Amino acid sequence: MFSYRHAFHAGNHADVLKHAILIHVLDYLGQKDTPYWIIDTHAGAGLYRLDSDWAAKNAEFADGIGRLWNRADAPPLLARYLERIRAYNPAGTLRHYPGSPWLALDAMRDHDRLRLFEAHPTEAEVLVGNLEQQGGIALRQTTIFDTDGFEGMKALLPPPPRRGLVLIDPSYEDKQDYRRVTLAVKEGLKRFATGTYAVWYPLVQRRESQELPRQLEKLGAKRWLHAALSVRKPAADGFGLHGSGMFLINPPWTLAAALKEALPWLKQVLAQDPRARYTLDVRED
Repeated sequence: MFSYRHAFHAGNHADVLKHAILIHVLDYLGQKDTPYWIIDTHAGAGLYRLDSDWAAKNAEFADGIGRLWNRADAPPLLARYLERIRAYNPAGTLRHYPGSPWLALDAMRDHDRLRLFEAHPTEAEVLVGNLEQQGGIALRQTTIFDTDGFEGMKALLPPPPRRGLVLIDPSYEDKQDYRRVTLAVKEGLKRFATGTYAVWYPLVQRRESQELPRQLEKLGAKRWLHAALSVRKPAADGFGLHGSGMFLINPPWTLAAALKEALPWLKQVLAQDPRARYTLDVRED
């Protein structure tokens, strides 16, 4: 089973940035023997067919993972990302794209746990079906909640091992999502101050999008990282996704250096016009 809804955007330029960073964070968490939890507030269906009618309609992956697919010169952060995506396409043809739940399952050890929220009923049903096909340890490690992730994450914090990642990446189709993201991170930090929080957001011509990283900075975390990538100038009609950003609280100390190397390369490869650019801001202890 595969998703029909999130597949419209699977593998696009925003997924490249988000998932490359996610894989780096998960690799870092796995360096210690201590178990960790991953809480994904908007899980989607987990796995997508890029040759499905849904994904092929706009073929957004062609200007995302498609531009990286045959490159052999990627810097380490993106080479690792490509390694993980290629594992889902062993024949060498790009057909499948894993979402964040599947990338998490790839990284987890036997004693790590995954908690997924997906409130859309059809999407949640597809997610359950995809997970059942995984079987075995994936079923034992994972719990799926068909409820609101913003509210549901609170009850899971702090996770029992006191180590973990909270990934927050709603669709932002409802502009209230921007406010809810900030409140969720604020509440999360009260319960689990040492956790890693990774917030994805779209670069669109909406005031809330521009304000979100500033609102997250104001939460007072001692350590944070903000990376943003724009692949083209904003559309004249004000619609469309021209880039995306990732804001991390308590990021791995290795991530900033990895992004300093990766972002210039990624901007060059994914640029759709001369207005492509990136930013990287870091606050450390």
